[in-house]
Amino acid sequence: MKPYEVLLNDNRHWAARKLAEDPTFFERLLHVQTPEFLWIGCSDSRVPPDQITQTEPGEIFIHRNVANLVVNTDVNLMSVVDYAVNHLKIKHVVVCGHYGCGGIKAAMSNEDFNQVLNMWLRNIKDIYRIHRKELESIKDEEKRVNRMVELNVKEQVFNLAKTALIQRAWSSEQRPDLHGWVYDLHDGLIKPIVEMKAGTDIDPLYEFEDL
Repeated sequence: MKPYEVLLNDNRHWAARKLAEDPTFFERLLHVQTPEFLWIGCSDSRVPPDQITQTEPGEIFIHRNVANLVVNTDVNLMSVVDYAVNHLKIKHVVVCGHYGCGGIKAAMSNEDFNQVLNMWLRNIKDIYRIHRKELESIKDEEKRVNRMVELNVKEQVFNLAKTALIQRAWSSEQRPDLHGWVYDLHDGLIKPIVEMKAGTDIDPLYEFEDL
């Protein structure tokens, strides 16, 4: 059996098991999607959001990219955030990174990864530059990378708060709360890093008027 055929076969087994457990499972999913959470995570295949949080289809709206970045010029990401906030009315946005992230390691190196990936990783290099003093005081390489993972998550949460889209929802509906988490591949546990309640004060430079 070819690798892709294994996936299709496993899908059939999964669907049959779900129907056996709950004959109305797929019928319910057809008519409703009311997640409370938007998850912005890393594309790393070892960090599947539904499995590590034990959630079912329909419970989390998900966007993933390399190193879980929130880039305000990323139309893909911003359309997901817009839909989640303004149409699904989600109450929480989670930015979840993971220790040992390959994207973070790549950005901390001087290797040339060619144009597109270089462009993406530049967003992480800028965070390293801002926190250079703290990071370069950490002599252990693994600990330095893991601290960078945490700082990256914090900055991505702040990037969300800088958007008019989030600030408008905060102003009119007092949601969503923003959360920055890091998943540990060593033990499977999630570590909360930062939380911003709806309406949290941010640097006035990024605040929009008359929302």
